[in-house]
Amino acid sequence: MKRKWFDKKVLILGLSKSGIAAAKYLNERGADCFITENKPFEEKNAQTVKELNEEGIKTEFGRHSDEFMQDVYLAVTSPGIPPKSELMQKLKEKNIQVISEIELAYLETQIPFIAITGTNGKTTTTELTNFIINKQYHAEKCGNIGIPPCSLLDKSKDTDYFVCEVSSFQLTYSPSFRPQIAVWMTFTPDHIDWHGGLDKYFEAKASLFAADKMPGFAVFNAQDEKIFEFAQNYGGEKYFFGKEFDQNCAYIKDEAIYFKNGKGEAEKIVDIKDVPLVGNHNYQNIMASLICAKLIGVETQKITDAIKEFKAPEHRCEFVANIQGKDVYNDSKATNPEAAIVALKSFGGRSVTLIAGGTDKNTDLTEFCETVKKYVNHVVLLGLAKERFESELRKNGYDNITMVAGSFQDGVDKAFELPDEVILLSPACSSYDMFSGYEERGRVFKEYALSKK
Repeated sequence: MKRKWFDKKVLILGLSKSGIAAAKYLNERGADCFITENKPFEEKNAQTVKELNEEGIKTEFGRHSDEFMQDVYLAVTSPGIPPKSELMQKLKEKNIQVISEIELAYLETQIPFIAITGTNGKTTTTELTNFIINKQYHAEKCGNIGIPPCSLLDKSKDTDYFVCEVSSFQLTYSPSFRPQIAVWMTFTPDHIDWHGGLDKYFEAKASLFAADKMPGFAVFNAQDEKIFEFAQNYGGEKYFFGKEFDQNCAYIKDEAIYFKNGKGEAEKIVDIKDVPLVGNHNYQNIMASLICAKLIGVETQKITDAIKEFKAPEHRCEFVANIQGKDVYNDSKATNPEAAIVALKSFGGRSVTLIAGGTDKNTDLTEFCETVKKYVNHVVLLGLAKERFESELRKNGYDNITMVAGSFQDGVDKAFELPDEVILLSPACSSYDMFSGYEERGRVFKEYALSKK
């Protein structure tokens, strides 16, 4: 292994998946790695920490010591640490550059990236794009989807593309990241506190398309007003999905999804009736994915076959089963009202019981309430956010509400007692009041619902 980092001291901020992957990768190449974690040591991490220490990677917990920050060449941060934090301010004062793990991977490899960002839709689009590309080439999904790209670099000999989900947090710390294809799925208010305002959040997303690091191809959602407006002034080569234009687009026409190339030549990709994913938001995901596949030369028939075979990723409007005569869906990934709104619009014409609530992000609920009034028969509310959600729903004229004071499972029980055709967990909140993350919430929901069969 080449010692290309020459004992340079690298500070890893946070004992996260991405932090561990960065530390291991750099350590193998001769860097002197230090992981600093503000949270106290937890016994569940004992084996991981032992292995890191045995490899020569130093760790500290419950603080960010001056010793660890001394003589640092570079810092690699976990996505969750905001720029305004005390730690980041200290590093700024010391003129220490801070980058994301995705930025590090990009700088360390020649493999082209396909980067997918957006408030909602990015995970399904990443999964589907990766699935389609692998019909013809070898792609690896990575990034915010839970697989650090640094963990793939040593296995990437035969990899043609990295299909990378990129969050606004990661983009904030990725000053030179320049993917071959960049996709912007949606933009709605989220992570306002972290970024310090809605404009800052937008700027973080838009940085993926900055003039000084313009991607080879940009793919924009034509149905999102804010993104479409931004795209009008974008100077690079661009494609749109969601509306038909003279060229460079994917769109729906006559109950089918079409692609139109740079010459304006249109071809049908797949009939809507053959698509296993439900809802307009998923049709947007499909259109974005097929544009990426077309741009790198995947054959049309292989794209069509992949779309027909693909199943929704776990926790994203995922069909669980028909239980006690009700179709049960797990949309635990809907951690904000906008994501829940998208899910609710997928069940037009059917009676729906919505399970919502969790840790409140304090975003505006007006549109959420209007959507509930239009598409939902009953709402079961739980978690720390339930009082505010109840108040806003009643203020907007919606009263079919069941409040749950007990456990998450009590909320699921209540949902099964109601007479609707569909039970949808789409919380519109994060999960940290009851769970370690949306994944655990979704798994608990599925296991408990299936126990009722």
